[in-house]
Amino acid sequence: MARSCGILLHITSLDSPHGIGDLGDAAYRFADFLAEAGINVWQVLPPNPVTAAHSFSPYRSNSAFALNPMLISLDRMAKDGLLDAADLPEPLPVGDAEFERVSEMKPRALDRAFERFRHEGRSPAFEQYCRDQSGWLDSYASFMAFASRYGPEWPNWPATADEAVKIRVEREKFVQFVLDRQWTDLRSHCHRRGIRLMGDIPIYLDYHSADVWAHPDIFKLGSDHRPTFVSGVPPDAFSATGQLWSMPVYDWDALRRQGYGWWHARFARSFELFDMARVDHFRGLVAYWQVEAGRPTAESGTWVDVPARDFFTSLARRFGALPIVAEDLGLITPDVREVMSEFGLAGTKVLIFGFCDDCESNPHKPHNLPRGCALYTGTHDMNTVRGWFEREANTLERARFARYLGHEVTLDNVAGEMVRLALASVADLVILPMQDVLGLGSEARMNLPGTAESNWRWRLRAGSFGPDIASRLRTMLRDYGRSGPEEERLTRLCPVCERVWTIR
Repeated sequence: MARSCGILLHITSLDSPHGIGDLGDAAYRFADFLAEAGINVWQVLPPNPVTAAHSFSPYRSNSAFALNPMLISLDRMAKDGLLDAADLPEPLPVGDAEFERVSEMKPRALDRAFERFRHEGRSPAFEQYCRDQSGWLDSYASFMAFASRYGPEWPNWPATADEAVKIRVEREKFVQFVLDRQWTDLRSHCHRRGIRLMGDIPIYLDYHSADVWAHPDIFKLGSDHRPTFVSGVPPDAFSATGQLWSMPVYDWDALRRQGYGWWHARFARSFELFDMARVDHFRGLVAYWQVEAGRPTAESGTWVDVPARDFFTSLARRFGALPIVAEDLGLITPDVREVMSEFGLAGTKVLIFGFCDDCESNPHKPHNLPRGCALYTGTHDMNTVRGWFEREANTLERARFARYLGHEVTLDNVAGEMVRLALASVADLVILPMQDVLGLGSEARMNLPGTAESNWRWRLRAGSFGPDIASRLRTMLRDYGRSGPEEERLTRLCPVCERVWTIR
């Protein structure tokens, strides 16, 4: 794998004009900035639909396949003739993401666009899209239509749809069609600029999701279609009671009998949208922690094995070598490492963790890093580097970092020093959160696990990045051998079928 560098910035964090980052002009400007800086990977968080019920978290979605309607660019719809200029809301000052306001404003504009679409008739392109994506689109659109009419408790829904529900089904398909066109256009622009899109695959789904509704047989549900077991992680040094996520777990025996068809479709969809992907909580694809539904904490859970080798062999036979990065942080047992090694899957390292102790075997220390890993200065679940140094690192950790560098570290230079150390490392792929590139503090943190308020809302401010930052990044990438020619491609040999996956 060629040495490369990516930037982590979710779509919602862009400086778009209508209350949230979207797939409009701001996304193209950011892609152009990445190209000018010599960056060749843009990683985003999951782009699936989000809900107010779960504080708009992209890791708790009602669909593993659909795109988030909040990401749609109304300005692009106007340029495409789907909206009139008079239909557009007034631009808003760029501040934190206003999910609540956007969740009221955009649907009204989309309703107007859909009425025009219904009046003009279904286009051949729309018909083709519906046929191509019918495997997930039909069930997703029906789920959303029934939910809008009868509420989220799908076990109580009627068996048939009335006319209003049928119209809503068409509306949901129309919105996904527009999103698909906008996403495809942006991805094509990124490819023209030599940038690969990197996605993120959350392992679990909300119970109130189209996938659980449409495929109850692949989840551990009772005869009443309620979860019998839910997901989480066991107690550890950070939580005496563990973490209870309360999302239904998969019935892997049923999945195996079906040839893992749902997971195959999920990876196929990911590879339609992205060139590569991070798999969140990867260890849950080898063995997972399940807790009996109704328990107040995760303490009483048990480990359950997944037929991991059979599963990943089936994926390799379908797709060849998988262009994925395994999020393997936390409690990782030898069986997880063995599966990753057997199937040639890159793991994750976090540079901030390299200075939390003096243990010589700490795998996150710069001199212990393996080449075949994805190295982050920090992740979306952590403070920024500056925020860590200012509010979380103790005196020993700060001293340890300064001693490693061989010179004084200050609040003003700590982010730049960590970025430089990451780029100089042996890691094949380095991913830098945009907040660390800009040297921002805790005010720019994306998510604080265990809390529900004020997460996922940080956004770029207009004018916060430009040619000077691009030039500085390009110089560092050149100095550390991460600015290969644009025609260079990432390839990986599948150890199972010996096919080569090429990311184009």
